[in-house]
Amino acid sequence: MFNALVVDKDDDGKTQAQVKTLTLDDLPQAEVTVAVEYSTVNYKDGLCIGPGGGLVRNYPHVPGIDFAGTVESSDDDRYKPGDKVVLTGWRVGEAHWGGYAQKARVRADWLVPLPEGLDTRTAMAVGTAGLTSMLSVMALEDHGLEPGHGPVLVTGAAGGVGSVAVALLAALGHEVAAVTGRPEQEGYLRDLGASQIVARDELTEVTRKPLEQELWAGCIDAVAGPMLGRVLKQMKYGTSVAAVGLAGGAAIEGALITPFILRGVNLLGIDSVMQPYANRLRAWERIARDLPMDKLEAMSQPATLSDLPKLGADILKGQVKGRMVVDVNA
Repeated sequence: MFNALVVDKDDDGKTQAQVKTLTLDDLPQAEVTVAVEYSTVNYKDGLCIGPGGGLVRNYPHVPGIDFAGTVESSDDDRYKPGDKVVLTGWRVGEAHWGGYAQKARVRADWLVPLPEGLDTRTAMAVGTAGLTSMLSVMALEDHGLEPGHGPVLVTGAAGGVGSVAVALLAALGHEVAAVTGRPEQEGYLRDLGASQIVARDELTEVTRKPLEQELWAGCIDAVAGPMLGRVLKQMKYGTSVAAVGLAGGAAIEGALITPFILRGVNLLGIDSVMQPYANRLRAWERIARDLPMDKLEAMSQPATLSDLPKLGADILKGQVKGRMVVDVNA
């Protein structure tokens, strides 16, 4: 018997999330059974927990797109009982039962060994948000970004992806400009390493100018919408934007082809869900090496399974700061 957050749908089509007791027989069939220790809260989790079920198609459902824990049993030679593992992505928590439970059963291909230097709690302080941040930094570096090139812009900076991105970039020696619509978060962002705070309102007006003053040496954008349209026009020659989210809408409002042709700007799509195993390992190893753990701890807050319905609603409203670390056994 174990506890899990279960989302179910009633006869009227309404969904409700509550903590229930399950058995191992309730788990889906797969090669590896994991005793989950920690999970976290991402925007997708909010969609899956909230009214309507978001990305969920079959009920009852256990959300949680991330988890870290210890292998209990494995039919795959790559993992054995006692191994520490991490899972992010692969549509776990959406199409497949996820990590908001004390037990999970998943395919071996979806797991990654816990990187040396991290424990399971720290790995979930990182989670999909932190992995996405590291993948974004790596993509910008692969396209030529180096310290000293100028300020790197991070939009949605007080959120999960943004918080880790600010801390990573600053630790790597970059000047970081953090965009936020919450002025009260300035102290938090400066503590993470931001040297400049940009008010969200400065970047949300849609303009028809083909280009604007060259300001940014790189950008990690979690917002899209009109903000990304403005940012593209302000990128320095030959620089890149790593696009990781669409909280501001899927359309890039006000965008023109001009920055790509006249300034050679690159727009890099960052996917963390189906990322190949080798690149996942590379990113997790970089996280263990380059992410300042004191900064990660400062942006992390504890939570339990019973907190998740409220946290799911809060993250959809942009009211969650930093990283939530969910102790599924508390």
